[in-house]
Amino acid sequence: MSSAKKNADRLIKKYPNRRLYDTQTSSYITLTDVKQLVLDNEEFTVVDAKSNEDLSRSILLQIILEEEASGAPMFSSDVLAQIIRFYGHAMQGMMGSYLEKNVQAFTDIQRKFTGTAAGGGLEGKPFSPEMWTQFMNVQGPMMQGMMNNYIDQSKSLFVQMQEQMQSQSKNLFGTFPFVPGVPPTDKK
Repeated sequence: MSSAKKNADRLIKKYPNRRLYDTQTSSYITLTDVKQLVLDNEEFTVVDAKSNEDLSRSILLQIILEEEASGAPMFSSDVLAQIIRFYGHAMQGMMGSYLEKNVQAFTDIQRKFTGTAAGGGLEGKPFSPEMWTQFMNVQGPMMQGMMNNYIDQSKSLFVQMQEQMQSQSKNLFGTFPFVPGVPPTDKK
């Protein structure tokens, strides 16, 4: 992150007593306040008050954990288990990028619908969760079809990436004299 961008970010310091201090407002804040910053699209960085280590990801994960523990969770146990299985796997980096792009695509779809709703007489009004729920109830079948198409396309893209990686691996390692399932022999 560039220093110019970092200066524009809101700086939050985390102290050893686990308290969060917002340097912009000169006050202590809670995780709920940090969540509100995220919802308000405010840029911020959380750092350890002593070491200056960036703790932003840790705080965001903590917020997700609290959200998952209360109310209706977004991730099923199966999804969480699948995500965990990708850590340490050769595909870990690609999976992170894949998830990030899919979340961004979903966000773009939501923005497009919000823009459509804004054109329908809601201009200047925030698209609240209640309004989104009403919109989804009316647009359910169309949205379901669109999401199914999106999921099918996403699955197809993932399979294509996997096949491409296998092909590249075969090309790269195809010249090595080994047979799968047969241990190499020592030649002296």
